[in-house]
Amino acid sequence: MKKTIRFKLNGKPMSLEVERDRMFLWVLRTDFKLTGTKFGCGEGFCGACTVLVNNEPVRSCQFPVVNIDNKEILTIEGLAGRNGKLHPLQAAFVEHDALQCGFCTPGMILTAYGLLLKNPNPTGKDIIDGMDANLCRCGAHTRIIQAIQAAAQYMRGGSKR
Repeated sequence: MKKTIRFKLNGKPMSLEVERDRMFLWVLRTDFKLTGTKFGCGEGFCGACTVLVNNEPVRSCQFPVVNIDNKEILTIEGLAGRNGKLHPLQAAFVEHDALQCGFCTPGMILTAYGLLLKNPNPTGKDIIDGMDANLCRCGAHTRIIQAIQAAAQYMRGGSKR
């Protein structure tokens, strides 16, 4: 049975008629052609499919699309500025070489963004704890932590390193 839902996607109002049991990941990738959100494990364990729903990280592969009704969604495509300028987290990931294959990167960045919204001055332990459930097969974890620390400093008004 279909339901019409309304939500904001990357700041833009949307309306969509969807099957109730459809997972949000597939709506993003197929209906909206937003392929930055990745299909990883399909079980909600790896974090590659992470998006923000009302500023909270969620695993879109396990998140029924009907749950986004009347909510605000942020994907990796919506994080950069309208002028195309990278968000400080995105820039820090580039600057610190916090990616290799890049597959996990959108989910890592959005999880980190959700963390920094709650805690703009995280300790190294806070970052490790907050990012623990996101997996990187390439082993860039140390550089990811450094990138998040640098982005947090910059977002608080500090200078780039």
